[in-house]
Amino acid sequence: MRGDSTVRIGLLGCGNVGAALVQLVAANGDAVAARTGLRLELTRVAVSDVTRPRTVALAPGVLTADAAGVVDDPEVDLVVEVMGGIEPARSLILTALKAGKPVVTANKELLATHGAELFDAAVKSGVDLLFEAAVCAAIPLMRPLRESLAGDRITRVIGIVNGTTNFILTRMTEGGESFADALAEAQSLGYAERDPTADVEGFDAAAKAAIIASVAFGIDVRAGDVYCEGITGVTTDDIAMAARLGYVVKLLAVADSVPSPGGDQVAVRVHPAMIPLDHPLAAVREAYNAVFVQGDAAGELMFYGRGAGGRPTASAVLGDVVDAASNLRQGTSASAGVAGLATARLRPMDELESQYYLSLDVADKPGVLERVAHAFSRNQVSIVQVLQLGMGEEARLMLVTHTARERDMQATVAELRRLDVVDRVGSLLRVIGPE
Repeated sequence: MRGDSTVRIGLLGCGNVGAALVQLVAANGDAVAARTGLRLELTRVAVSDVTRPRTVALAPGVLTADAAGVVDDPEVDLVVEVMGGIEPARSLILTALKAGKPVVTANKELLATHGAELFDAAVKSGVDLLFEAAVCAAIPLMRPLRESLAGDRITRVIGIVNGTTNFILTRMTEGGESFADALAEAQSLGYAERDPTADVEGFDAAAKAAIIASVAFGIDVRAGDVYCEGITGVTTDDIAMAARLGYVVKLLAVADSVPSPGGDQVAVRVHPAMIPLDHPLAAVREAYNAVFVQGDAAGELMFYGRGAGGRPTASAVLGDVVDAASNLRQGTSASAGVAGLATARLRPMDELESQYYLSLDVADKPGVLERVAHAFSRNQVSIVQVLQLGMGEEARLMLVTHTARERDMQATVAELRRLDVVDRVGSLLRVIGPE
């Protein structure tokens, strides 16, 4: 880095987040300088198409289509990557790190796939790789896990980490909208992409869950290791019934440390779940995110805020930039908190335990409930609550179980599908919270 106070930044990507970062650097640069003695300067900005109209004004010569040239530029001290995707982002970040340039990234897909490789490269070069914005945008979560809670044993992280699905479920819960209508509204407001698959199928949340678990437990968890279910199968009937039983439906990311012979295992999963109405997560509405972290010494901590959007994400990026720039000026680097990740000992999904909610359409005649109950009993699953709706030719049963093993619950569902008195097996939702 040249000079005592100016840190020259090379920005890779100038979409919603990149453009918001340009604006924040311009608006807050004097305040940052006053607080830290650092002057941030956007020297180069790489985009895929330099002819596309921009919402931000850049000085002549700053904009370029040569991303590799930005990383290699000797005038660039620090690299910010907000272009997304795996390649060329991975190669560009590795090149920057090997050249001794700290990197700030918001790329959850990349970190959930190649995080261990990138973290090790950063430590080997003695520079920062910071990524607060990769999970839950402006919510400070990664830094507390890496630093503030580094001396504690984290036992569970659970939360709402995808704003799009939370907005959709809020509309379905409060307005009675169908999934399709709620999704269309989310798209019209810019909360959902034209292709919403990554959000509604849970893939976005799974990538974030992998990063959270890696940082919280110090192991190499990748997106493909995360059990993943989305919300496309959740119906308005499920949501109405959850409310009747005292629950609300949310898409949750859950990472647990599970005591096991030979050492703890880690279970990481994303799925819709019913949580009690008095649980703090039940009150998280619209496109907001919230995450609970539970540690042996710290107890329960909750982090809440906007989990998406250009400006909130850029705010987290800028915070990392200031930290990385300060460390660079001082000739130091912060521990990534995830260097030298251990191989994950993952608990298979079918060995996990939970309560469950299940809906069944059944014939309304004598002996039906007894046959249904026997199917549960034969698979070591006990029922804590049963509610029947409708009479006559068909009725609907809503059942909530005691805590049971996933394997046993799935076996129960398979047996119920074979019963001639069961016309349809509906939604199976896990229930989070005390029995």
